Amino acid sequence: MKLAILVLEDEPDVRAALERDIEPLARTVRIEPAQDVADAREVVAQIEAEGDVLALVLADHRLPGTTGVDFLCELAADPDTAYIATVLVTGQADQADTIKAVNLAGLDYYIAKPWSVAELDTVVRKLLTDVVEATGLDPMPHLAALDPVRAMDLVRRRLGDR
Repeated sequence: MKLAILVLEDEPDVRAALERDIEPLARTVRIEPAQDVADAREVVAQIEAEGDVLALVLADHRLPGTTGVDFLCELAADPDTAYIATVLVTGQADQADTIKAVNLAGLDYYIAKPWSVAELDTVVRKLLTDVVEATGLDPMPHLAALDPVRAMDLVRRRLGDR
């Protein structure tokens, strides 16, 4: 079982850049691209069907059809996906969109385009660690993708529970 990150971005160059910037995590994390919300829904179903855990969605806001914020709201409203960490990676969301993302989608983080690779890495590792902790998953198989200090605390606590 792997943790999965969904990269929801309609611009191929931007999607490829996001994937490239989180590629160092790919040894232990499944990275799945989607170009729109319909595609993202199919990817989510595929991840679940294959027994992996969707842990994080990096979503643009302005997409053809359904917006990224509306998709994040869908995830937050469904008890089966409400645990998923969400990041809005956009340069296009206005204040109302951002407020909706925070209030209705439980947005975990907002990253403005163009992003800093270091910030993206820090945020992704923190949020993956949050999901592992919140869901009670064994951190050991995912250590290389987690926040190192917090991950070791999770391992210590898990070993202490035995």
